[in-house]
Amino acid sequence: MDTPSAPSASLARLVPGMVGMTLVGSSVTVSRTLVDAPLFTTQAVRYAAATAILLVMARLAGARLIWPRGREWLWLAGIAVSGLVLFNVAVVRGVAHAEPAVIAVAVACVPVVLGVVGPALERRAPSRQVLWAAPVVMAGAVLVEGTGRTDAVGVAWAALALGCEAAFTLLAVPVLRRHSPWGVSVHAMWLAGVLLAVLGAVSEGPSAVGELSGAQWAAVGYLASMVTAVAFVLWYSTVRAVGAGRAGLLTGIAPLAAAVVGAVSGGGVPGPSVWLGIVVLIAGLVGGIRPRGGSPSRTPASLGKPLSCGDCGGSHRGNKFGAKRTPSAASGTPEV
Repeated sequence: MDTPSAPSASLARLVPGMVGMTLVGSSVTVSRTLVDAPLFTTQAVRYAAATAILLVMARLAGARLIWPRGREWLWLAGIAVSGLVLFNVAVVRGVAHAEPAVIAVAVACVPVVLGVVGPALERRAPSRQVLWAAPVVMAGAVLVEGTGRTDAVGVAWAALALGCEAAFTLLAVPVLRRHSPWGVSVHAMWLAGVLLAVLGAVSEGPSAVGELSGAQWAAVGYLASMVTAVAFVLWYSTVRAVGAGRAGLLTGIAPLAAAVVGAVSGGGVPGPSVWLGIVVLIAGLVGGIRPRGGSPSRTPASLGKPLSCGDCGGSHRGNKFGAKRTPSAASGTPEV
């Protein structure tokens, strides 16, 4: 059987992240449906459902989940608070003041942060290719931000979404190796679900869940299954495979997905300047992820290297999701 070329293999590792960011972009438009819903209760239901879905998916894929220990609780709690709770508050409140592309484009500014901070957390030098591409991506984002339909409050919510999205990836870097994308996703989800349930019970009351309409239940179902359970694992798989800096450039897909889904769903077609900004953003994205000649670049967690097993003192060979292989396992790796 022919071995895939280095550029093809490199691009293949980015596909999960591309799909994940497309789903994240679509979630901004879907979140418009939840503007009038009880915010904390709705999100608590979403993450409870997503946790159950992901546990079933992990079991079917043979992924091995382990309990956090020590400082790992702080990293995972940070992901839950910033990347899940605050991020979704920013998105739901932000789309009431701005068109979806404006809120989603804040996510696309993340490469500027991840391109520098991410490699530092991974104890390696930032890629010059990423550092050159990140400002181009941000320039396109600024063009969208400055010309899209929004107000000062919408920009403030977009800025909060930017910070939370950066934290969502950066706080996961220290725990991805031991817990795998499956473990990080599961633990962050149930922690966020518990926190949101408490906030909902205190501020909205136990009966708030009965206020959801049929359309809002449909939106929660989509967000729980596709944007949360599936997109999380896809995204963290790419971060683990290619590093936070290079994966961060894929966030440029989010505003394009938001603009397209918003237009198709009747939310209004963005103006020419917004589309121009998205084109500039994608140009930077393509420049940053385009495979370079020569041998494949090193990744922070090579897929075929033995991964340390903290709870057993030994080591095992992990697939790209961190699942333990068994002698009877198929040669391919589990896919979502």
